[in-house]
Amino acid sequence: MLLRASEVAYGEGIAAVVEFAGPAAGRTRLADICTEDLTQADDCAHFALQWDAIGADGELFTALLADLVLVPAGDQISVLSLTGAYWPPHGPASADLGRVIARCCATAMTGSFLDWVACELDVLRGTAGTAGHSPVPDHGSQP
Repeated sequence: MLLRASEVAYGEGIAAVVEFAGPAAGRTRLADICTEDLTQADDCAHFALQWDAIGADGELFTALLADLVLVPAGDQISVLSLTGAYWPPHGPASADLGRVIARCCATAMTGSFLDWVACELDVLRGTAGTAGHSPVPDHGSQP
């Protein structure tokens, strides 16, 4: 689930970077998604998450270091949060990205990621206790 959510979100974020910095900024791709084992404390589930990408210059760089946290907020509600740092792709095409534009791209990327994870968790919650059933989530207009 985290792999697919990461791939889609990174692609959407890079599309936003291309819109502002031009097509050359789109020559980057997600290379690896690393997670630490799930930890739990005080009714809180926590994942450490890292995205590594290959920039247009062929160099590997860390695109995201974050903590993904799920906390109950009632009997049937949970809060999902992502806290971390994002770095835009390297290279001359993205060098002109200002802080505001980079922040907008990071917000689009992390928002998309959280939407995917929340949808997947909702599907899992809805099928809890359904033995032998493997649902295919409906993400609406998302690929």
